[in-house]
Amino acid sequence: MTSQMLVEQFRRDIGTVGSTVDAREIRQKSHDFHWYSPVLTPQLQNCMADVVVGPRSEEDIAVVVTAAVRHRIPLTLRGGGTGNYGQSVPVKGGVLVDMTGFDKVLAVAPGSIRVQGGAVIGKALEAALASGQQLMMYPSTMRSATIGGYLGGGFAGIGSVRHGILRDSGMIQSLRIMTMEESPRSVTLSGDDVAFVLHSWGTSGIILEAELKLVPAETWIDCIATFPTYADVIAFGNAAFDSDLDIFLLSAVERQFAPYYKRLNTYFDGSRDAMFSMVKESDVDRYFALAATFNGHRSMAVNDAQSAAANLRRIHETAFNHTTLMALQVDRGWTYLQVVMPNPFEPKLVAEQKRRFGDEVLMHHEYTKEKGRCRIGGLPLIRYTTEARLNEIMRSFEQDGCVLNNPHIFKLEDGGRFDPDGRKMAFRKSVDPIGLLNPGKLRSLS
Repeated sequence: MTSQMLVEQFRRDIGTVGSTVDAREIRQKSHDFHWYSPVLTPQLQNCMADVVVGPRSEEDIAVVVTAAVRHRIPLTLRGGGTGNYGQSVPVKGGVLVDMTGFDKVLAVAPGSIRVQGGAVIGKALEAALASGQQLMMYPSTMRSATIGGYLGGGFAGIGSVRHGILRDSGMIQSLRIMTMEESPRSVTLSGDDVAFVLHSWGTSGIILEAELKLVPAETWIDCIATFPTYADVIAFGNAAFDSDLDIFLLSAVERQFAPYYKRLNTYFDGSRDAMFSMVKESDVDRYFALAATFNGHRSMAVNDAQSAAANLRRIHETAFNHTTLMALQVDRGWTYLQVVMPNPFEPKLVAEQKRRFGDEVLMHHEYTKEKGRCRIGGLPLIRYTTEARLNEIMRSFEQDGCVLNNPHIFKLEDGGRFDPDGRKMAFRKSVDPIGLLNPGKLRSLS
């Protein structure tokens, strides 16, 4: 923790930039959705910032950075706080920078949008749609997640089955970041260099602006197809991915999720397993015709107006980790995993896993694309008993040929492919030579 005297010196140095040391606000801003994990919760629940600041301009951010570096105070960035691994938890205390006041949509042009790092993604999507265009992808939490938080902490999202995961989708045209130095610099990254910042949890510079590629807007229909077995769901998903159908989301869940989908119970009542999708309006009939060849039934197909009129939960909010959130809101005994299934993913494997785990694991799979190939991510619910049992389940998935991306850690290097060639760490050092950005999240710097 930073001494009270040092915090007050810092606050004097930042002048008119908004700041607070109110204990309640500090506690609220210092936490994200790491409570999804019963392993991370006890490790991070007492980690608190010493002061929260709320910059509203690039000049404000520069003032905050200069003062933090001068006093050698750690600085952690926070957007909407929707991260699941403690990405925005200040494990070393110091300054928590709430970026949500730095939130302008700066420009919308044919094929691109430029936004500030604290802009909520839903706001950017609305601006794009008003021009007849749309974002290539967005998280299920787009109503609260920020652009900076998504790019700094995310991996894929709604639209990844169409355009690919963030890293290779081509969505990020350029990023402008601020360095963590006493005389902070602005650095613009484009092409492959944007990967220095992606999924780095704010350790590789402060995202000031993002220029994102836009595509023509389509009318997406929220669809639910139900099936007699979960193996049928996966067989259909594989076929739908390989088809020429224009699909923005393919999210598979087994029937036992139904109690957690309360605003969709009319269409998903727990009697059958389901595929939740967003399908181009002109392809909806062909989508359900393909589902029928795998014993699928058409359960729901609604447009935006119909969904709003019936007060239905939007399909994009039934995917990725929103699925976990809906379950935890009803039953806090669940946690989850993140695994990449073998390619090809045979329906018989998921049938065997369901037989092996029974009610201890509920199956949920997201279809995405990586380098043009199908990438199926599993985000199963796990009935939590002990950390040892959780580890046994993880090892069991690995023995099936799955790749595990452990969501129960808060060290970047432990969560998957972080920096295979060392270039990311070299870049990080060039923009944060003292190591003040989100310290404690890199094992190699702990």
